[in-house]
Amino acid sequence: MIAIEDVGTPRRLLGAFARILAAGALLTLAGCVVPSDGPLTHEVLSAGADGKSYEIPQTKLIFDVVNVDQRVANSVSAAKRYGLSSTFGFGGGGGTPVIGVGDRLEVTIFEAGPDGLFSTNDRKSTTIPVIVQPDGHGQIPYVGSVRFAGMTIDSARATIVDALKAKAVEPDVIVSMAGNASRTVSIQGDVNKSGIVPLGLSGQHISEVIAMAGGAAKPPYDTYVSLKRGGKTRSVLLQSVIDNPKDDIYVKPDDQIYLTYDPQTFAALGQTKKSGKIPFDAAKLSLVEAAALAGGGNVATADPKGYFVFRYEDENVYRTVVGDDRFRDLIARGMVADSEGRYPIVYRLDLGATQSYIVAQNFPVRNKDVVYLARHVATDLAKFLTIVSSGSSAAYNIQRTADLL
Repeated sequence: MIAIEDVGTPRRLLGAFARILAAGALLTLAGCVVPSDGPLTHEVLSAGADGKSYEIPQTKLIFDVVNVDQRVANSVSAAKRYGLSSTFGFGGGGGTPVIGVGDRLEVTIFEAGPDGLFSTNDRKSTTIPVIVQPDGHGQIPYVGSVRFAGMTIDSARATIVDALKAKAVEPDVIVSMAGNASRTVSIQGDVNKSGIVPLGLSGQHISEVIAMAGGAAKPPYDTYVSLKRGGKTRSVLLQSVIDNPKDDIYVKPDDQIYLTYDPQTFAALGQTKKSGKIPFDAAKLSLVEAAALAGGGNVATADPKGYFVFRYEDENVYRTVVGDDRFRDLIARGMVADSEGRYPIVYRLDLGATQSYIVAQNFPVRNKDVVYLARHVATDLAKFLTIVSSGSSAAYNIQRTADLL
């Protein structure tokens, strides 16, 4: 009898052998060292003292999410922001100047007689230059040491006249300021000519002092001006000083002014075509303009109803937007300010609505804002279906290969 060979057995053996080879290849790959830029997450965590990350009790961040309509946009745009005047007041003119150390004075003494201490037949007066010394004094002939520091021009004149009444013939005195060394401010940073700027008798606005230093070296919308007076410091955008006359305050002697170039930027995140830190390159920027700078939304994945602006807002603006009662409620629930006294808020704009494009033109984007465009809910479903489809395809191909073997 002739035996009939079972042809299925070799095929099964060949398929099993192929699977063994594949498993061996996977084990070989698993043993290979994969190039890496650093340790894995679990490696860093396991290296800690407890073999894991230390869990610090977290405080919930309280903030409000506000839908932007025309009222909100107008409120945010028009609300007064804290400036130099809110910290230092506007001040006034130069006031009555006070003589200080280092000032140069010219003291002119007149006498009625032709043969006096300070007069001759040819002239009736003598001009004496005086520099106020570190101890505040200056020397006047036949008067001696006079303490000028702290005096006004008029009081210095009266003091000298009184001292000369018993010595000179009907004396009269004129005291004038020849050089100002005590009424100065310092200006440094991104100006064209930093240094010490003397103040005139009429007083100077901060913009005038900046002009006397050659002006800002960079555009005003990207330059911050900081004023330090006593123990207080305040920084504002130079553009706001130009736009708001109330912030163009009078400076005072010994003020310190510093200009810093710090371009205004916002961060574009989420489903925008261009993500990252984007400069304003302008004095003002609306939400529509910011969306355009970010390239708009990704049509396939973005949710036009989910444009969000994350920001820390000044208290007065926050109260204007949500109302005093709502603000007090948020404070009671644990909302806290940042180091600059501002509170967290999220603004939402639905660009799926036609009128929102008009509203967005009036909603200002601020420096350091985060503009986030949410992904559409259908995007997650599409990803899930792609994964399922990929898995089904892989399973089908494996089964088909096994059937062929």
